[in-house]
Amino acid sequence: QVQLVESGGGLAQTGGSLRLSCGGSAITLSNYVMGWFRQAPGEEREFVAGIWRGGASYYGDSVQGRFTISRETAKNIIHLQMNSLKPEDTAVYYCAAGPISTRRATDFPSWGQGTQVTVSS
Repeated sequence: QVQLVESGGGLAQTGGSLRLSCGGSAITLSNYVMGWFRQAPGEEREFVAGIWRGGASYYGDSVQGRFTISRETAKNIIHLQMNSLKPEDTAVYYCAAGPISTRRATDFPSWGQGTQVTVSS
């Protein structure tokens, strides 16, 4: 049973920071492409960040330069450091695991339950 669980969401002010974490059970995260996606009410799920098995990362245009994805391999955890937060970043953030490096949610078969991030003005 593959399980991904996100944590670290909450409330931040514009310009503030949050760090999200994703832990895996029955899965070694370093063996997969890992992605972060977000979804606001009434909107499509949006790609945020991905990290390849080799450790290189890639980002959606809206978060480039502000967010950083990383692996903490020994703890089997993926992080998303979010800096310079904007109200537009408000969404439920999901951790996902998949076999290839893409920006498409449909390419990731395994998902966490999501964690809410709210950024106020």
